[in-house]
Amino acid sequence: MASFGWKRKIGEKVSRATSQQFEAEAADDRDLGDDDDANWVHAAKRRKEILLEDCVRKSKELKDEGANLAENRRYREALVKWDEALQLTPEDATLYEMKSQVLMSLHEMFPAVHAAEMAVQRNPRSWDAWQTLGRAQLGLGEIALAIRSFQVSLHIFPMNPEVWKEDLSWARKLQEQQKATKTESVQALAKGKELAQESIPDYDFESDEIVAVCAAIAEREKALSAAKTMVIVSASGTVETVTEQDNCPATPDETLFIRAR
Repeated sequence: MASFGWKRKIGEKVSRATSQQFEAEAADDRDLGDDDDANWVHAAKRRKEILLEDCVRKSKELKDEGANLAENRRYREALVKWDEALQLTPEDATLYEMKSQVLMSLHEMFPAVHAAEMAVQRNPRSWDAWQTLGRAQLGLGEIALAIRSFQVSLHIFPMNPEVWKEDLSWARKLQEQQKATKTESVQALAKGKELAQESIPDYDFESDEIVAVCAAIAEREKALSAAKTMVIVSASGTVETVTEQDNCPATPDETLFIRAR
């Protein structure tokens, strides 16, 4: 009877050289797989870079076209071009700043302020964006805010003569005029109140003169109420006015007159 023994493992029949060759081929396959992954990532990054470059290039073309239109006072067409450029490069502060200038030329101050604020948010270090924001705020009558924007612009670019001599100087002049107007209005209002108070005389209703006048009026009213007037119409048509005193109550004969009051 044959004795029982353990089965040999499968790998024991494989030669050492064959095993080494198999491991080498597997390593090559892994390297090729890693290279393919790296190439795919690199290709995706490159496509993204190309797309961004195309967006920037197209946005610049639209920006230049809009600038040419704005110089020719074709403001609405310029806004359309810049809005298309903002779809490609929404973080371009210059586009918002240029858009704000054109909106001010169209006297659309609220959108102009909004566009300038967007420019400042995207590039807080842009002195011209702060200058444009100040001018838009000045167009809305927000003098204090405009002065602050001009001051920020000068803080970024202190040697800018345009902001210093024109924008900030003009804004401060308007602020002084505004203060003077408010002062005159307050003074006129106070003066009007004083005149209103002076126009009402302060009568002393307990003075002797007032008491005497009131007594005289009372006596006259008493005398008028004591005397009664009647209109007498006779049967023949004669009209006669008779004043009847309280102490003389007699009246004409009713057979001769028809009395009417």
